[in-house]
Amino acid sequence: MSEANETAHAISIGPRIVASSGFDALYREGMGLIEEVATYLDGHGRSDSRILSREASFLYATESMRLTTRLMQLASWLLLQRAVNEGEITRENARSEKEKVKFSATPSERGGPGFDQLPQALRDFIDKGDRLFDRVMQLDTMERGKMPVLDPGTANGIADQLARLKAAFGR
Repeated sequence: MSEANETAHAISIGPRIVASSGFDALYREGMGLIEEVATYLDGHGRSDSRILSREASFLYATESMRLTTRLMQLASWLLLQRAVNEGEITRENARSEKEKVKFSATPSERGGPGFDQLPQALRDFIDKGDRLFDRVMQLDTMERGKMPVLDPGTANGIADQLARLKAAFGR
C-alpha cells in the first residue's frame, strides 16, 4: 500500500486526543502558567528588572512582552478548544476563530547577548512557555487531522517504535 493511500485510509485521532482528559490537564497547566507569569511580572519581576543593567533591562522588557503575547495566543487556543469540548461552539467555528490567531514563531535559538543576565525565574517561564507552545502546536496539527512533523534529530522513542512497527508489518 502506498504512503498516500495509507494516509487516505488513516483514522484521525487528533480530535479525540484534543477532547480527552489529557486536554483538561493541558488546559489547567496553560492557564496556571499564565497566572504564574502575570503574578511574577507584577510582583517579583518588577523588582528583579530594576536591578538589571540597561541592556539586560531592555532585553527583559522584550522577552517579557514576547512571553506575554505568546501566552495570550495560547490562552485563546485553549479557550476555543475548551468551548468545542464542552459543546458551546462547533469545531468549524473554533477553527475559523483559531485561524485569526497568528502564533508567534519560537526563536530558533534562545539566548544571545545579555540573556544569561535575565532573572532565572523569567528564563524558566520562557522555557515553560516554549514547551507548552510546542505541545499545543502538535495538538493543533493533530486536531486538523495531520501528523506533526518530527525533526529526525529530536524524534522521540515513540516515533522510533512506530517506524519499527511500520517496517515490521510492511507498511
